[in-house]
Amino acid sequence: MLPVDYFLFLQIAFFLCITPGTPRVVIVTYAINYGLKRSIITAVGDVSANTLQMILVAFGAGVLVSLYPDILNYLRWIGILYLLYIAFDLFKSSNILNFNKNTTSKSSLSLFGDGFLVAFLSPKAWIFFGAIFPQFLNLQGDFIIQLIVLIISWVVLDFSTLMLYGFAAEKIVKWLKTNPKTINTISACALVVIAIVIAFANI
Repeated sequence: MLPVDYFLFLQIAFFLCITPGTPRVVIVTYAINYGLKRSIITAVGDVSANTLQMILVAFGAGVLVSLYPDILNYLRWIGILYLLYIAFDLFKSSNILNFNKNTTSKSSLSLFGDGFLVAFLSPKAWIFFGAIFPQFLNLQGDFIIQLIVLIISWVVLDFSTLMLYGFAAEKIVKWLKTNPKTINTISACALVVIAIVIAFANI
């Protein structure tokens, strides 16, 4: 049995996944700095966090978040601090960036962790999965099958769009090779701006 309003879910998910946001900025930056193949690890971290969020929400974490909305505020500020950390790390590495030697300068665990934490600490992701995601699950039907279908659908859409952003970034890397400091500075500034917007947004 398909989830409730499955095709509506696909439309919403596609829109959310294709829209530029923090995970896309991170993927683009990492594809440029470490190569598309290594940025796949970051994308896996992102979809792993989303998968965990969907499972937690499906089995009751959404209720906890609705009862204690301050949790989202804590996640927001932790996320803001982490974005600022990544921005600082990018800016710091601008002066030593070397496209020929930089592909292994960040460990696989670190690449995965950045993708996971950026997605997991996103209050907007929790709001979507907590408030909208459960509406597509029919408790009277085969709950587990529906959950698996939704998770796989989201992961495929999210991962594909992340790779699309990364692929596009890699295609312009020839220009970026002559301007490595510029792109890292721009990316760092973009993350700082996103962090500021999140800090002052009413969630």
